[in-house]
Amino acid sequence: MSTVAQAATAAFLEAYGSEPAGLWAAPGRVNLIGEHTDYNDGFVLPFALPQRTVAAAGPATDGRWSVCSTLAPEPVVFGVTDPGDVTGWGAYVAGIVWALQDAGFEVPPARIAIASDVPLGSGLSSSAALESAVLTALIDIGGLDVPAERRPAIAQRAENVYVGAPTGILDQSASIRCQEGRALFLDCRSYEVEQIPFDLAGAGLAILVINSNAPHQHVDGEYGERRKSCEAAAAVLGVLALRDVSTDGLPQAMERLDDDVLRRRARHIITENQRVLDTVSLLRSGRVREIGPLLTASHASMRDDFEITVDQVDVAVQASLEAGAYGARMTGGGFGGCVLALIDADRADATAAAVAAAYEQRGFTAPTSWVATAGPGAARL
Repeated sequence: MSTVAQAATAAFLEAYGSEPAGLWAAPGRVNLIGEHTDYNDGFVLPFALPQRTVAAAGPATDGRWSVCSTLAPEPVVFGVTDPGDVTGWGAYVAGIVWALQDAGFEVPPARIAIASDVPLGSGLSSSAALESAVLTALIDIGGLDVPAERRPAIAQRAENVYVGAPTGILDQSASIRCQEGRALFLDCRSYEVEQIPFDLAGAGLAILVINSNAPHQHVDGEYGERRKSCEAAAAVLGVLALRDVSTDGLPQAMERLDDDVLRRRARHIITENQRVLDTVSLLRSGRVREIGPLLTASHASMRDDFEITVDQVDVAVQASLEAGAYGARMTGGGFGGCVLALIDADRADATAAAVAAAYEQRGFTAPTSWVATAGPGAARL
């Protein structure tokens, strides 16, 4: 049993005085490429991290839901609620209950204890890991017939409507549907998925994740503003979503958008979708090292056109490249969070040291780094 699973079990025993009925885990994620394309009906390519959120859970007899966490001082207890009734971290749990009920399922009252080693506020989707672990637990405890392909949309609805964060479906899809040793190629319009081989070790490579330690927050309005800009650009162009504009149609689209901000936002999404498709094509052919320039181009587009990077992530990307990385980019919604760098497997320590030195030179809070491998999605342990 992992340390996180042990912590969740111990928290359940302390809070409720008995052993849990089971343990359910869901991972954080790294998005290899495809940023902000999900709510534009586009393409994304995440993989699941080994870091996980574990929900120790069991049925309750009082008709309510109770949840405690090793990361929070007080438990949260609630009955049937409407969006906004439960706030703070407990809203992600209450939102799952609400979303399942709203979808027509009879959700079993439950007692839940949460433990996690997914870094908070780092762009690795700790919120989706929490939602997905709780969702999987409640489905199993209640014997609910919810197919795997339907689960991400339920978790996304919890975050969009109950919590109030206007995220796309990338995070929940990755946390629920990823497979070990694979990247998840997801069409965010059709929800079709393809498991893409992602054998870094076989190619002598690794992904180094660098936490910039410049925390981000999606609900602060910036994420929502980017989404509104994309929707406005799509309306001007007369398409359902920016996914419907190809790179061949980019010059014409730029001519039709007379607002410079909308032009740059649209250019990022249109070119980013193509970068995802190009990355998938290279990975299918086993040409892993060649995806590096696409990762770096993605970062430049996020920095210059979508304007969602901060100094810390820009410095981490540049330092990684100067240390020999094949490519590097910010991952996640932006305004802080993590950077990923595609490196030779034996260059992890050297690359991490180069980034740390660059941070020290600029007076930034020291970054933290680790090598990420593609892990499995949500499941009962």
